[in-house]
Parts: sequence; C-alpha cells; structure tokens
Amino acid sequence: MSESVPVRCPACRREHVYTAPWYPCACGAPVAPCLDGAAEPTRVAHRAWDEDWVTVSCGACGRRDQWPRPELGCPCGAVLRVPVAGTGAAPPAAPEPRPAFHPVTIRTARDAVTAVALYLRWLGYRDIRRADQRPPSGVGLAARGLVAHVDPTVRPASRRDVECLWLTAMTEDSECVYFSLAGYAEDARGCADALGVPLFVLDLTGAPQAVNGVADALSLRREGL
Repeated sequence: MSESVPVRCPACRREHVYTAPWYPCACGAPVAPCLDGAAEPTRVAHRAWDEDWVTVSCGACGRRDQWPRPELGCPCGAVLRVPVAGTGAAPPAAPEPRPAFHPVTIRTARDAVTAVALYLRWLGYRDIRRADQRPPSGVGLAARGLVAHVDPTVRPASRRDVECLWLTAMTEDSECVYFSLAGYAEDARGCADALGVPLFVLDLTGAPQAVNGVADALSLRREGL
C-alpha cells in the first residue's frame, strides 16, 4: 500500500491527507517515495525540470530511478510539493510479468511530458531528461540512445516536424520517437514510415497509442527486456 501523510496548506492552512502514488519499476515491483509527514510542504511558485523529479530505490531489485516528485493541489489554488523523507519504496511485489502501464491524466502540456517520460521509463529506457537540443515546438526528451519529441499542441504534426526529429537523432546517433496529442498529417505518417520513426498518439488519459508499425515494434521490443 502507498503511504499517506497529513499535509497542511501553507497558504490557507487547510488540512489534507495525501497518499503517495506508486509507479511500476522495470522489474515489475511497485515503487513509491517515502514521505516526510513531519516536514512542512512547500508551495510551487515556478517549475524547473530538475525539481519536478525525485530519485527512488526499488525495494525488490534495488534499481534507482527518477519519478515525479509528489505534489498536491489545494482547492485554494496552491500547488504543494510534499516533502520526501528518503529513497525508500513501497512493499515489493513479485517481479514477474511487467504490470500494465498506469498513465497520468493529461490536463496541461506538462502533464503530457510527464506521461511520455513515465511511458518511456516503463518501456525500460533510463536516465530520461530534457534533450540538449530544444525543438522548434513542443518539448524534447532524451534517454540513453533515444531522442523523443512531445507535441502537446492541437495541431497535427507535420512532415517537417518528423523530419526535424529524425535529423536530430541522426546527429546524435540515437533512435527517435514522436508523441503527439493531435495526431499526424497524412504526409507526416508516410515520411515516418519511410524514415523508420515510431509515431504515438497521446489520448487525454495519458496512454500512448502506436500509430504505425515501427511504433508497435518498438513497444514489443522494449517490453521484452
């Protein structure tokens, strides 16, 4: 079971009970951060990528990975960052078949980036971070041997978008993958098939759906790790 702690909003002094979410480790065990119920939460005033993630150890296999830092939205409008006590984990489960992917609901562009980062980690990619080269639009993510583009706009991705991602991956000698909320133009799909670029569509539940055969192959290959 995930841990629950009392949380008092520093803005309105309202009391909450917060339950830490858990995420599936690559070994199959559920992992959740240990919360510090004695420490005061902090109000999120601005976003920074490094501050949005926390390193947590899996109690089953010992793998250390980064997961979204616990946060709570207060009805007064404040977003609270819940203190983390350490790098503990939730009680381990048997590391058998990989559990189903648990998406995060997409309400903002940041949610879309978080959903993609979680999905890539679920597939087994490590060291997920912001890409060194910022794309013309959307958000670039990178992992070991991979460049990913997250397009949270309402405009279908174009052929040029796919080509730019492919060229970036070529310069970094990496694979690439494209995630879009609004889908893809017809010529973008044809270009992706010709270049071997996996295309995924994100629905508002945060669950990526493969658009082309290359994306299906990527999912099956990584799930077999």
